Amino acid sequence: MPILRLPKIPAAEITDPAVYAQRRRFLQATAAGLAAGALHLPAQAAPAAARGEKLPDVRPSTWRVDEKPTPFETIVSYGNFYEFGPDKDSPAKHAHRLQTRPWSVFVEGEVKKPQRFAIEDILKWAPLEERIYRFRCVEGWSMVVPWVGFPLAELVKRAEPTSQAKFVEFVSLADPAQMPYVRVPVLDWPYTEGLRLDEAMHPLAIIAVGLYGEVLPKPNGAPLRLVLPWKYGFKSAKSIVGVRFLREMPRTAWMKASPAEYGFYSNVNPDVPHRRWSQSHERRLGEFGKRPTLPFNGYAEHVASLYAGMDLRKFY
Repeated sequence: MPILRLPKIPAAEITDPAVYAQRRRFLQATAAGLAAGALHLPAQAAPAAARGEKLPDVRPSTWRVDEKPTPFETIVSYGNFYEFGPDKDSPAKHAHRLQTRPWSVFVEGEVKKPQRFAIEDILKWAPLEERIYRFRCVEGWSMVVPWVGFPLAELVKRAEPTSQAKFVEFVSLADPAQMPYVRVPVLDWPYTEGLRLDEAMHPLAIIAVGLYGEVLPKPNGAPLRLVLPWKYGFKSAKSIVGVRFLREMPRTAWMKASPAEYGFYSNVNPDVPHRRWSQSHERRLGEFGKRPTLPFNGYAEHVASLYAGMDLRKFY
């Protein structure tokens, strides 16, 4: 499999675009008595990113872009994880509450045998690989991330979906004891995302369990999350506790919140603007200037065939 080599284009230092509609709902909930004070969360700065336990026997993958990875501290301290708060530094401030052991993932729906997998068994399914992927957020910022994980197809195969299964839905943890902002109706909790079955089987789609060769940090979706590099970042569900195989397309969390802005496919497409952000250019964290957004985030040669014949302005 050839090494992916994406064009070297000047990149940009990010500004922090507000998620206006969702923030407004958050502030309304605050006025109703669900503010951070009511949640007993003291004001604090985001702590320095802590390094985690090294993962054993991680091998390099040929799925890696020829670009400099974003620093570990930046990846861990800047991102979206609404269960821990609405700001980019909220996960770094509050995700230390997350308990990642014990952990298991239920599998149900159109499968031969509904079951539950312990994470200790999941980690033995396939050799762990480091894949250096470009990661693009719908808000316009991007990173280059050295994820550690294994193909999502390994989970699909072990689930043994029936011939009726056409879609896969992923369910994230929603525990208000650990995730205080689950008490705030920013989204319809638990967070859910979905894929067509053929998308889930694509070799680019992985379950990440690590970052920079170490156990996945809690602010980034520990202990396991999706990584779908040709789609906007919100498709890569964090802290997964359940997988459902379905006959019909599921309505995901962001589709429920704002269907005109967040479609099911959410492929990176510079020609389809979000209602509040242009997608034609992006800003790479830690760099100056803007760079053009690449179709499918630069992975078109590998994934465009999945959408042959589809109107990607309609199926956004």
